[in-house]
Amino acid sequence: MHEARAGRRTVLHDLHVQLGARMVDFGGWDMPVAYGSQIEEHHAVRRAAGVFDVSHMGIVDLAGARAREFLRHVLANDVARLAEPGKALYTCMLNEQGGVIDDLIVYLQDAEHYRLVVNAGTRDGDLAWLRQQSADWNLALAERTDLAMLAVQGPEARPHVAALLPTRHAAAALALQNFHGAQLGDWFVARTGYTGEDGFEVMLPATQAAQLWQQLNARGVRSCGLGARDTLRLEAGMNLYGNDMDLQHDPLQSGLAWTVAFEPPERGFIGRRALEALRAGGLQSKMVGVVLEDRAVLRGHQKVRLPGTEFASGEITSGTFSPTLSRSIGLARVPAGAGAEVEVEIRGKWLGVRVVKPPFVRHGRALV
Repeated sequence: MHEARAGRRTVLHDLHVQLGARMVDFGGWDMPVAYGSQIEEHHAVRRAAGVFDVSHMGIVDLAGARAREFLRHVLANDVARLAEPGKALYTCMLNEQGGVIDDLIVYLQDAEHYRLVVNAGTRDGDLAWLRQQSADWNLALAERTDLAMLAVQGPEARPHVAALLPTRHAAAALALQNFHGAQLGDWFVARTGYTGEDGFEVMLPATQAAQLWQQLNARGVRSCGLGARDTLRLEAGMNLYGNDMDLQHDPLQSGLAWTVAFEPPERGFIGRRALEALRAGGLQSKMVGVVLEDRAVLRGHQKVRLPGTEFASGEITSGTFSPTLSRSIGLARVPAGAGAEVEVEIRGKWLGVRVVKPPFVRHGRALV
């Protein structure tokens, strides 16, 4: 049963309640955690298609003659890598100490226009940071509160969305390559997601969101909540802001070194000096995947130690039971010298866990 809360609400809030969703607070937003069985929602995405309300995430449009130059300064990855309109780039936005302010996706729309999609819990701080940093750049920043965002994910997701588009737009949507998006009429459709499955993220006028959700349901696409979204993203080895990285942890020691572009060396992005100092001094920790074979569940903040040692030297940052693998998995921050096995403390007992390289599952296939 839904209980009244004071959190912010997406345009689909009332529809979620009508559909019987269990609502929870997430980053200050009143969001659906599940509509029934979280595990069934998880399997629906792995095997067919599910739809998620991600309208709590922030959509920010940036425009101006120096937009590209500014983003090369404020983001750790290099938007110069975006070679054609519609291409997307995953990146972190850092402070001067190398801490992660947020992880986000940026889309190139044209030479002077970019779209950023930022996390819900950080969206207000992100916008304030971007405005502060861009004060002297003569840029226009617009938070697109007029748009809603739905993620339709799973092996059958793309045809379901395409069937609801005009013919000319359907063909363009199905032709999108991975990590590309396009403005198709009123909708911005991107072949991106957070589940390890194929699919689309659709940004559309908020007034059209409920109709699209119901049309997808009518086609058999299952309503899915934040619970399934979390188990899916962890199986896919994807970081969650606030768990796996934050202001106290840099991307190099959070499994996100691949999102930092150190070349060309003259690009002076915010946080570069701190990251270069870390590299020069030698990284003290790293992020790994772990699999627990025992009958227990990994959870965030559980202590981790190296075999043969007495004291904890790391921790689980994200952990859950994997419905696909039928065992517990997690991400863990461990000493840089950790080998093929570490130990985790669960209810006062130290259990061995196998160290693996994420992802655990991708496109429905077990990888560990």
